[in-house]
Amino acid sequence: MMLVPLFLFFAAPPAETADSIMARVAENQDRAQSMRSAYIYHQNVLVRANYTNGKLAHEETVDYTVMPSDHGIKKERTAFLGKYREHGKVVEYHEPGQHSDHIHVQIDGDLCDSLSEDFANNKETKDGIEKDLFPLTAAEQKHYSFRLDGTEEYRGIQVYRVLFEPKKDDDGNEDPWEGEALIDRKEFQPVLVTTHLSFKMPMAVRVVLGTNIEHVGFKVTYKKFDENIWFPVTYGGEFKVRALFFWARRVGISMQNSDFHRADVTSKVDFAPVQ
Repeated sequence: MMLVPLFLFFAAPPAETADSIMARVAENQDRAQSMRSAYIYHQNVLVRANYTNGKLAHEETVDYTVMPSDHGIKKERTAFLGKYREHGKVVEYHEPGQHSDHIHVQIDGDLCDSLSEDFANNKETKDGIEKDLFPLTAAEQKHYSFRLDGTEEYRGIQVYRVLFEPKKDDDGNEDPWEGEALIDRKEFQPVLVTTHLSFKMPMAVRVVLGTNIEHVGFKVTYKKFDENIWFPVTYGGEFKVRALFFWARRVGISMQNSDFHRADVTSKVDFAPVQ
């Protein structure tokens, strides 16, 4: 008579599914977004556009002090350095938009200015990362289906590997991203998320307009800093773009967060002047 209770007592817990794993990730992400508002950190953003031969065409590097708030983030620019190639020489500038007005330099500069300003600068999140790229929150997960692809060790951490792809809505539309997430098996926090476009530019656009964008992908890595506090520490991606037959670039963009410390509400934060 004791066999059944003992069997039930020692029975293994139900195996996790992809949906149950991601549901716990969503709970932790919602909680983490709020807890991140207690931290100040340094952020470096680099945008680089290369010619198809690999040589530098344009580059911008920006440093920020980031202060998350109750409604998003506040960023103070502390340093800026731009570079562009013109007539075979690399020229530096120290304010956004200060580059040459040559047509190709202008196109490259506008692209770098825009990406540098918008990348990692989502005002609705506590880390600035575009939430649509990575289905980690409960709201974003509604648009995706998940599949557990096993377990493994990643940099000394036991993780689940979860694959995701977009779902079609009632009108047949779907989000453009698919990829995989490595999830800490103990804390159900994302460790590494990789995503890429799930569709190609229509042939008509490529042929008629001479415009194409390909190899679009992004990665974000997270690191634990305190109990239940995981921050994105690196975030980046790259893609190739061609426009109107005469302009083609390979573009890379990256973000690094560092120097995390708790905000002291009684302290005053002074920023160095922009160089």
